[in-house]
Amino acid sequence: MEWFGATEYWTGRLVFQKGLAVLYLAAFLAAALQFRALIGERGMLPVPRFVARVPLRRSPSLFHLHYSDRFFAGCAWAGCAVSAALLAGADALVPLWAAMLLWLVPWALYLSIVNVGQTWYAFGWESLLLEVGFLGVFLGNDEVAPPVVVLFLLRWVLFRVEFGAGLIKMRGDECWRRLTCLEYHHETQPMPGPLSWFFHHLPRPLHRVEAAANHVTQLVVPFLLFAPQPVASAAAALMIVTQLWLVLSGNFAWLNWITVVLALPVVAWPSDPPPVDDAPLWYVVVVLAVSALLLALSHAPVRNMLSRRQAMNRSFDPLHLVNTYGAFGTVGRVRHEVVLEGTADEVPREDSGWREYEFKGKPGDPRRWPRQFAPYHLRLDWLMWFAALSPAYASAWFGGLVERLLENDPDTLRLLRRSPFPADAPPRHIRARLFRYRFTTWRELRETGACWERTYVREFLPPTRLAGSARKS
Repeated sequence: MEWFGATEYWTGRLVFQKGLAVLYLAAFLAAALQFRALIGERGMLPVPRFVARVPLRRSPSLFHLHYSDRFFAGCAWAGCAVSAALLAGADALVPLWAAMLLWLVPWALYLSIVNVGQTWYAFGWESLLLEVGFLGVFLGNDEVAPPVVVLFLLRWVLFRVEFGAGLIKMRGDECWRRLTCLEYHHETQPMPGPLSWFFHHLPRPLHRVEAAANHVTQLVVPFLLFAPQPVASAAAALMIVTQLWLVLSGNFAWLNWITVVLALPVVAWPSDPPPVDDAPLWYVVVVLAVSALLLALSHAPVRNMLSRRQAMNRSFDPLHLVNTYGAFGTVGRVRHEVVLEGTADEVPREDSGWREYEFKGKPGDPRRWPRQFAPYHLRLDWLMWFAALSPAYASAWFGGLVERLLENDPDTLRLLRRSPFPADAPPRHIRARLFRYRFTTWRELRETGACWERTYVREFLPPTRLAGSARKS
């Protein structure tokens, strides 16, 4: 069955699988280290409460069958272990069927996490990792050549990621059509990186070039993915360069990295594949059946892309097999940040000794320079950005966060960079205030050493204490 396999993409498959294993590892590591405070038994949005009201058919997950923090941790760390084994090449050491099962394990475990993760896992790159990870199950190992149909489906995913993002921009904020969005975006994006200050201060004409290049890469280049080589390789290479530019300019979890990984098997890498036998019939049947299913399910994202009311980052089935993507259809002109502060005073006053909590990734102290975290995902920091956009985004979990800070909950404090209160002396009151942040100018940076300048806007949450606490009465 020479038509079924494409030996010239042997190296492309290898680098794709290694990249996918790295992203799985980052995703499971973030889940293992953050889940207790977010969705654990005593978390802000506990899994047991979620599975009690949402049926299994709507959110397929192992945790509908059983949940405990210990069991969740075991699943997350097992995902880390399997991902590390795949990165080390374990799938090449076992038969084809076993390799497929090995790739199925992280997909099933991560699906179980995402489907009970609620707001904390409502990001487009969660579904993207699951969709790409499901296709990774059927790419095979060293026993067979990479299946042509699966390679095509990977390009189809990449096309939808880029083209969908391009359409959502052109249909959204007018600044994309005027090529002015990047005059604001580097400053107002959810989590700036260490170079974002410099990107923001690029000359305006260069910002326009950035925006125009983005439109070309997302609206024109995706069609070239299906052209003959070397045109397809050139298109993929251009996408990779664009994504690496985005990696340098901010922290977007693994969104940019998984797009790079998707582009890798499109490239016609120099390779010397070993001779292989024809793919076994059972494998051909399984791959073709799954491919037919995924193509049939693709009607939903296609219809969405063609719609004037295009939705972004939406799953059309509970297994996240085929999804729609897109980001930053609207770009903020002003950056707001919610600053959490606590005091040990019995009676909170404006002149009380308010001490500020420091987050790992989101802006806080104006003198603290942003750090690089992607592809690691700081979920609380990202949701704090949404909270600053509107309190409605935080209504389900913000009260729980404040309550846990008042308790000095160790799992919650581990999500932060620093708590201003010792472990045995929690604050008596917590308040939240909204500030406007802007990047300083070159002159301000030289004079003050601060990369941010912030201005008080309004109260976000008045001083709050634990209800019924004797020590606060």
